[in-house]
Amino acid sequence: MDQLIVEFDKALRTIFAPARSVRPVPGGDLPDAPLSDTEREHVAGLMRVNHCGEICAQALYQGQAILSQDASVRRELARASNEETEHLAWTEQRIAELGGRKSLLNPLWYGGSLALGLLAGKLGDRWNLGFLAETERQVEAHLSGHLERLPAEDQKSREIIEQMKTDEARHADTAIGLGARELPAPVKVAMKFMSRVMTTTAYRV
Repeated sequence: MDQLIVEFDKALRTIFAPARSVRPVPGGDLPDAPLSDTEREHVAGLMRVNHCGEICAQALYQGQAILSQDASVRRELARASNEETEHLAWTEQRIAELGGRKSLLNPLWYGGSLALGLLAGKLGDRWNLGFLAETERQVEAHLSGHLERLPAEDQKSREIIEQMKTDEARHADTAIGLGARELPAPVKVAMKFMSRVMTTTAYRV
């Protein structure tokens, strides 16, 4: 029962409480670029998608850690989760600076991602790590796409996404180093499809 309360508290904090960052916000000392209203709305949408992705990451890691049998895997999941919390804080702050809002469907994204994390954890730690590595690879590719879509003058948003991309790549490398199994191609395709649904929806809602 105590563990259930702890996990439920994590979920509430992730979805509703303001996230905190230990590290300074990347690009925090840079001036705001003179963006048009359309550009600001576009960048806020991209940051909303990134924030939503971090909500999903928190839920995934939580589900995976609950069922992991390996202490080293749980430690890595906890470390990655802490950095994802910082990403939450960075994207949340940038959304506010741009006059945007977070996704209204964050509780739905969290619940679905938690279920996927529990499923991955139940398959065993090597598959668990494989799921972590593939998730981070896909997020890294997704962030690269966002860098291409940002207005060239918006260096504040660019700095945030660049640091997030670096962190995600390191998480994937660590999972591989711990013995992650390569996921079957159909699973990777399904993950990409689900990601596309989430990102397309979160950009607007």
